[in-house]
Amino acid sequence: MTAITISEARDHLGETITLQGWLYNKRSSGKILFLQLRDGTGVLQAVLSEPDNPSLFALASRLPRETSLVARGDLREDRRAPSGCEMQLAEIAVIQEPTSDFPIELKEQTPSYLLDHRHLWIRTGRQVPILHVRDAAFRAFRAFFHERGFVATEAPILTGASVEGTTTLFELDYFGDKAYLSQSGQLYLEATAMALGRVYWIGPAFRAEKSKTRKHVTEFWIAEAEMAFYDHAMNLRLQEDLVRYLVETVVAERREDLVALERDPEALLRAVREPFARIDYGDAIDLLKGKGHELTFGDDFGAPEEEALGAHFGRPVFIERFPVTMKPFYMKRDPKDPTRVLAADLIAPDGYGEIIGGSQRVDTEGELIAQLDENKLPRAAYEWYIDLRRFGAVPHSGFGMGLERVITWICGVPHIREVIPFPRQIHRLYP
Repeated sequence: MTAITISEARDHLGETITLQGWLYNKRSSGKILFLQLRDGTGVLQAVLSEPDNPSLFALASRLPRETSLVARGDLREDRRAPSGCEMQLAEIAVIQEPTSDFPIELKEQTPSYLLDHRHLWIRTGRQVPILHVRDAAFRAFRAFFHERGFVATEAPILTGASVEGTTTLFELDYFGDKAYLSQSGQLYLEATAMALGRVYWIGPAFRAEKSKTRKHVTEFWIAEAEMAFYDHAMNLRLQEDLVRYLVETVVAERREDLVALERDPEALLRAVREPFARIDYGDAIDLLKGKGHELTFGDDFGAPEEEALGAHFGRPVFIERFPVTMKPFYMKRDPKDPTRVLAADLIAPDGYGEIIGGSQRVDTEGELIAQLDENKLPRAAYEWYIDLRRFGAVPHSGFGMGLERVITWICGVPHIREVIPFPRQIHRLYP
């Protein structure tokens, strides 16, 4: 008999079905045994009565958690069950029985212990719905750009130059030369955009930041786009459309997972349906000072400030026109005030902070060379990047989205380490 998945079970009520999966948990009530079976698409309860099948009851009673198995039985409706149905168990074929107790208990354990066992932790509880939401977010990002005629492209992981400053680079020996793990694919996407018009990619990025905050990991996945003939205003409209599309798509596809995570889908939708708020950096400083934050013009925003701005507006907010001294060399300066850049950070509500950074890019050779010199960056390493301003340069813009940060916000979980399958942090390289 062909096996079905638990996600397909509602379409097979009244049938005898076969499931392939694992024993997630079990409990007994006298002579009745309740088995929780999982297969990656959901959890289904299987029920077995000892008088009906004593030998099967004895086998099922001794099986430990995470036994891999094939189960067969009749599927019947049960509206109380999360899957909407349950199986009357008739047969179990054991594939492998664990040789010791499964180390992840279905109760609270320390974060350090769970991270040490991350390869097993991802099988349990809230981790499965989080990873389903992650999958939906990745697919929605690609669908958004595909529907709008963007071209998917790639950027190298090994690079010879910095994108986001030299203090957070992972340095490597590249056959005797210095190389670095990429902080962003942006510079290469700019080159590709000059060939293809509008491009995007999803890839890994690396930042050697010795940070232990709940918003940082050293390896993460970045979703980036670069658009020829886009100015700053067009860039912001695209980012707003993207975030709204991501949230609406994930809620439509994974509503049950969000509910399982105790995340209110309707609250998420309300947050993105209104136009996003926008505030000038200087006005944001004044607003925060009025709320008791000790800041001066030129200071960066930390987690408390970002949280306060998100709470003030109750929806995503763009902070625009940062001082030149706060941002990287490649950003276009505001023609109305050359001490500012045509850039914006998008802050998510609910205390989740920055999820997108973007800008209009500098687009003339003279401006770029001057800004490289100001930042004391070696011109030779960026000669190819300067070429983009020598041969058919156009106004262009782009942005980078930290996908884990967006998923953390959508899921409503407290720490970014939960939304990446195997997080890399300062002192964690295993598993």
